[in-house]
Amino acid sequence: MALQGNLRDFSTTQLLNLVSLAKKTGAMTLEANSNAALLYFKNGKLIHASTKERQGHLAEILLEAGKVTQEQIDAIRRKTPRLTDKTLGIDLIKSGIVTQQDIVHSVKEFMLSIVYSLFSWREGHFKFQQDALPSNDRITVPLNLDNVILEGSRRIQETERLLDELPDLSVVALRVTDKPLRDVKLTPDDWRVISHIHPRNTIEQIAQANNMDEMQIRKIVYGLLQAGLVELTKPEGARPAKKYMTRAEKKRAARETPAMKRSVVERLITRIKGI
Repeated sequence: MALQGNLRDFSTTQLLNLVSLAKKTGAMTLEANSNAALLYFKNGKLIHASTKERQGHLAEILLEAGKVTQEQIDAIRRKTPRLTDKTLGIDLIKSGIVTQQDIVHSVKEFMLSIVYSLFSWREGHFKFQQDALPSNDRITVPLNLDNVILEGSRRIQETERLLDELPDLSVVALRVTDKPLRDVKLTPDDWRVISHIHPRNTIEQIAQANNMDEMQIRKIVYGLLQAGLVELTKPEGARPAKKYMTRAEKKRAARETPAMKRSVVERLITRIKGI
């Protein structure tokens, strides 16, 4: 039977810690609003990660990393119609387009960018399916969860400050103000973000277009907001969104007492260890 629960009761950090300590093998699905992520573990190590928007196929990963072009991928697909991730990797290496290390590094960075974004999820549900593994055609890279948790915890401390400053990145867009850009010293990443500002582009979409994780885009947008170069706005064609709540508001709205939450966590720990 699948183990499931609410992210309000059990944080991403706690879930990863339990999987690591118990050396679990299986798949964990996390869902929050319109977002969804799927993590695979083997013997307590993360081996694959994907989201609804980023499926984690090798072609997508290498394109994001700038290791290949779409033309190179298309050329190989024409030669091998039934192309899997593994056969694509072999063909790319044989063609001298990438090295094995390029593939391993790109897959690793792709996985980390997804997992680090999950540390900021405060609402939603999770489900752990024991012994489930990705399909054999997927390329997996084992990552030690201890290192992931340490870095994720460090990032979340900084991200928590930005969470109160910026709403849900998937429901807001940016608008460039009238302030002259030439008067401000901008980094290459700042310019990349500005170049993708469009009435229909949410901040989340801008981050994906620039291969930036949630912390990176929040830092940059926060800096641009403070400099008065951009403003937050509603994306064109977007449906009315629910009011964004800060962490403080969510705490005031919570009805459960600390003792009740501890009880939920303790029961969940017992269930996970017993799987």
